[in-house]
Amino acid sequence: MFEKIRSLIFKFDPETAHDLAIKALKTNIVPVKPKIYNSLKVKFLDKEIPNPIGIAAGFDKNAEVYNPLFKLGFGFVEVGTITPEPQYGNQKPRVFRLEEDEALINRLGFNNVGSENAAINIKNNRPIGLLGINIGPNKDTKNRIDDYLKSFRVLNNLGSYVTINISSPNTENLRSFHNPEELEELLNLLNEEKNKISSQTNIAVKISPDIKNSDLDIIGNILLKNKVKLVIISNTSDGTRNKLKNMNKFEKGGLSGKPIEEKSNILINEFYKIFKNKIKIIGVGGVDSGKSAYQKFISGANYIQLYTGMVYQGPNIVNNISEELNNILSSNGVQNIEEIVGSK
Repeated sequence: MFEKIRSLIFKFDPETAHDLAIKALKTNIVPVKPKIYNSLKVKFLDKEIPNPIGIAAGFDKNAEVYNPLFKLGFGFVEVGTITPEPQYGNQKPRVFRLEEDEALINRLGFNNVGSENAAINIKNNRPIGLLGINIGPNKDTKNRIDDYLKSFRVLNNLGSYVTINISSPNTENLRSFHNPEELEELLNLLNEEKNKISSQTNIAVKISPDIKNSDLDIIGNILLKNKVKLVIISNTSDGTRNKLKNMNKFEKGGLSGKPIEEKSNILINEFYKIFKNKIKIIGVGGVDSGKSAYQKFISGANYIQLYTGMVYQGPNIVNNISEELNNILSSNGVQNIEEIVGSK
């Protein structure tokens, strides 16, 4: 059905189409029956989930439709990015399709209802699956670290993990947290806050695909030292434009989808060698099929996330990826997806 109506959906601008998708999911009528394969069942933070396929932060920004997303078949859902105070984000238009490239460019700027309202949404609608919560600072804040701490306190224990988003290219200077001193300070204070409030919530960090090779070991060791449980590799890129065909490539913002697939896989493999399985990796970037998902796992990802892939492939994407992945594993005599992690 999606193939038949995609051309109609694409007549709307991307943000309007997204808003319509959220409204449709709020009806809780899900026309997809998830396919379950034993080969894809995995442990995630000591919980078994039906598959390692998640939806990335950015789709359910305000924690409104995570349960319908679980019903579509996602093994886990990450909501956000959520800031302490509500904010509108950047001026519209701020999302652009690059159809020939199977990509998006966005400069949304953390538009969301704020942490207090998001917390109310979650408390009023108990998650039926494994939930992650992505947090970031307000654009006009005077102290970004305080913003992370504020949102962490409000959203603590409402999900299985909280992601510290230091990698969006759409909030000015946010990526400065990749600098060793700033990253160390942020993680130290977060760990102090966790101890102070006796939090059991796991910490994830979402990093940029545009970091320099010379910084990988330093960043990796800081994450290991601070006992980060998960690293999400990676966010959108503010580079990687040379081979794009669509004229929207000149729009400012973060690039997602197929053009960053290879860049993401290389980065995943580098961090896999640094972490030595002491930190689990969620691989993001260009996942739209079983084959592309398989490349993420053999590169070193324990789990994967997607968003742009669903824009182009539709709501049955999890079933399609699961079936293709299961067939790939079966043809190679692999019993479970965990066996191939890092085997590239």
